Order: sequence, then structure tokens, then C-alpha cells
Amino acid sequence: MYKLLGGFAHYLKWQDVTTDSMVFRMHNLFTTVLLLTCSVIITATQYVGNPISCIVQGLPTHAINTYCWITSTFTMPDAFNRQIGVEVAHPGVANDFGDFDARKYYTYYQWVCFVLFFQAMLCYVPHWLWNAWEGSLISTLVMGLNHGLNKEDVVSKKKGVLMDYLMSHIKRHNTYVYRYFVCEVLCLVNILTQLYLMNRFFDGEFLSYGLRVVQFSDVPQEERVDPMVYVFPRVTKCIFHKYGASGTIQKHDSLCILPLNIVNEKTYIFIWFWFVILSFLLVGLMLYRAAIIFLPVMRPRLLQLSARVLSIETCRSISKKLDLGDWWILYVLSGNMDSLIYRDMLQELTKKMGSGSNSQAVNA
Repeated sequence: MYKLLGGFAHYLKWQDVTTDSMVFRMHNLFTTVLLLTCSVIITATQYVGNPISCIVQGLPTHAINTYCWITSTFTMPDAFNRQIGVEVAHPGVANDFGDFDARKYYTYYQWVCFVLFFQAMLCYVPHWLWNAWEGSLISTLVMGLNHGLNKEDVVSKKKGVLMDYLMSHIKRHNTYVYRYFVCEVLCLVNILTQLYLMNRFFDGEFLSYGLRVVQFSDVPQEERVDPMVYVFPRVTKCIFHKYGASGTIQKHDSLCILPLNIVNEKTYIFIWFWFVILSFLLVGLMLYRAAIIFLPVMRPRLLQLSARVLSIETCRSISKKLDLGDWWILYVLSGNMDSLIYRDMLQELTKKMGSGSNSQAVNA
């Protein structure tokens, strides 16, 4: 199992230079690895047993298993409320008495591993798009200044190069920051869309799935209807027709056990809670980004909280002279550079920008 899943650890390794937020990485990297892991585990039937096992008399078991797996099985929804062992043999398993419309068919289980893989790819899209747009700009600007062990002359030279870049590219980073914000919005859109599509995939049962599981423990024993069994039944029915010796069509009613649904139900209860938590985090992130855009008064305080060693006066002075894109570059650099080097660099940059503004005023 470790060899099977060990390759995913590459996506979760620590990065020396980061250009995105923790919530952004939780969506792009952790959720992608989570969904891929679930897909691999469900696919690896040698770890969870046969996906389906049907009981039928007088017919080859393997043929019936294959038929019921590639077509579909069904339950009777009203049989979930009946007493097990007295009225019904298993939850949802009862005689339909010819009422074909009352059957609830389950066709999703063949597609679960593919759907999880497709969901993982969608979660990775914002990360791929941001890497393409970002172009390793922050990594290039940091130039190893995230470690304070360099020689003083080397640090001084690198700081000079960094300040020259910032001075010569003032008001040219708005596209950079808005592209990043677009990628964060895509994360929220992706999660909400996936919740909707999973609800469609499970015939409208997924959105309330987690709440029903939580409420299940509070319901009296005699009134309980396990929502996990209802969405992911462990025992279902399957009808197989064949010709008899004289050409008469014979109907064979088989009882099918779905051990794979034990894995499915636990997988999707975790996915439900994770997606709901992530949705709230992304909504909060969107409100936070809106405040950064429309409330410039917040930016000096955020810069000070990020750098920690800067005075609020320095942060206010530099923030007033910069557009959102330039401020964002400094904000991201504060989390990727050695704090003392960053403080010295920003103080020198503030003086340079102040002297530049004064000289322009004199010339005018």
C-alpha cells in the first residue's frame, strides 16, 4: 500500500518559496491528493475484496457477478423502514410485486474511481494555471534571501538587484495579483460545482448526506434508517433472464453483496465534511481578498503582521506609494525572505521612493 500511495507525497512536500495562501494549497494540493488516494484505494480491489458477490442458484456465480456489476442492481426504498429479520432480510431488499417504478437502481459504483480521478484533476487546475501565470517570479526575486547565512556583500548585492527591479516595475504588477485572485475564485467555483455534480451523481442524496449521518446517532434505535446504507447499500437485488431448455425466458432473482460500498460510504462521508469545511474557508478567503482590494487602509497592518519586524509607520509610508499589485509583491516577499534582510530592504526602498518623489516634485 505504501508503494502504491507513496508517490503522492511529492505533492505535499514543504516548499521553500510559496506564492499562494494555505487555503489555496489545501484546495489544490491536499484535496487533489485526497481524491487520488481514494480513487486508487477503491480501484485496488485486492485490498478491499471483490466489488460484488451475488447469490443465485443453478447459474455460474462469476457470470452473474459480472452481469450485475456491469448493468445495475436495485433496492426497494420503502423496505429501508421495515424491521430487519422480520419483515425484510436486509435493508432495502423486498419483493417489488411487479411495481418496477418503485425500484431504486444503483449504477454509480462502476464509475466512482473514475469520478474521483476527474474531481482530483479539476482541483489541480487552479494550481497548474497559477504556476503558468506566476512564472516563478517570486522565486527569482527571493534569490536565496530566505536564508540569512549568506555573506554580507552577497546579501547587499542581491538586495540592490531586488530594489532596482521593484523601482523600475512600479505599477506593473496589478495583472499579477488579479490573476492570483482569479485562481482563488476558481477554487471556490470548483468546490461548489463539484458539490452540485456529486449531488446529481447520487440522485440528489449527497448534499444532505453528512447531516443525516450526524443526526443518525440521535434517532431512537427502532426508528433508525442508516443514511449510509440508503445511499451506499451493502445488499441489493439483481434480475437475470435466460432461456430455458424449450426456449422459455426464465427469471432469476439474485441477492448481491457490495463490499466495495463499505469503502465508498466512509470515503464520501469524509469527502462531504472536507468539501463543506473547504467551502466555508474559501468563502472567508474571498471576503478577505475583497477587503484587501476595497479597503486599502488594511494593507499597512497586514504588511506589518506578515513581516513582524517592521514599524507601522514604515508600512503605512510604503503602502501609500504603491498600487495593489506592488503591495502584493512586497506582502508575498515578506513571507519568503529572512525577516531582518526584508526589514532592511523595505526601509531602504521606502527612502528611495521618498527621495524619488521629492526629486520629481522639485523638477515639476
